[in-house]
Amino acid sequence: MIRWACICLLLSSAALAGPDRSLRPVSRGNILTLEPSGSITPSPRADTAKAAATRENGVVVSLRPALRSRRVEKQAKTQRALLAKGAVCGDISIQGKAIGRVKPKIKGCGIDNAVQVESVSGVRLSQAAVMDCTTATALKGWIEGSAKPAFAKKGGLRGLRVAAHYACRTRNNQPGGKISEHGRGRAIDISAFQLHSGAEVTVLSGWHAAQSSKTMRRVHKGACGPFGTVLGPNADRFHQDHFHFDTARYRSGSYCR
Repeated sequence: MIRWACICLLLSSAALAGPDRSLRPVSRGNILTLEPSGSITPSPRADTAKAAATRENGVVVSLRPALRSRRVEKQAKTQRALLAKGAVCGDISIQGKAIGRVKPKIKGCGIDNAVQVESVSGVRLSQAAVMDCTTATALKGWIEGSAKPAFAKKGGLRGLRVAAHYACRTRNNQPGGKISEHGRGRAIDISAFQLHSGAEVTVLSGWHAAQSSKTMRRVHKGACGPFGTVLGPNADRFHQDHFHFDTARYRSGSYCR
């Protein structure tokens, strides 16, 4: 009797507790409805949820960044096309025009594929300078790597005063001397740095001036590497008022004085 009483008590407890719902997980992602025909179709609520998810994660949301991306791309392409009209040496940062072969007046001079550079990396040249692309590229490397950073705290570099570029002549214009790198389109001389403030720092006065001496020496030193020859006021009497840069190469490396 006691055994039967225990069994009845256990059955009564199970009935009161009800079915174990943890064994029957309910799918929340797709609610189905049984049609009279016996076929099963998704509930309208499931269709609505799916449509909302599509609108949220698919078409509407993804189109917005795509449209913005295409618009930015189009603007950038237009800007590149405008700048490319004046690009030389295959570099959009170097603006000017290609002038082709420059015939020599004397033996040893001339340039096969000359360009006339007007600005480099946004820095204007006081006069369009004729040179080859190797020299134009070296000029860009120096402007971006040394000249612009050096004058950044002084208001920013706006332009360069060009003292000389291509000229079919001997070194330092000395009679009977070797042909200058200027005569081969491989050199440019810079006499001053023009700032956005309107101020101009010249090599002649700025090299020794307390407020600009460090900056001038920085840009002079920074040219060693991009250029093969770098000459300044400490080089000789011919370079007291300008920096001479050229792309001649030496086995021992750059020659800088």
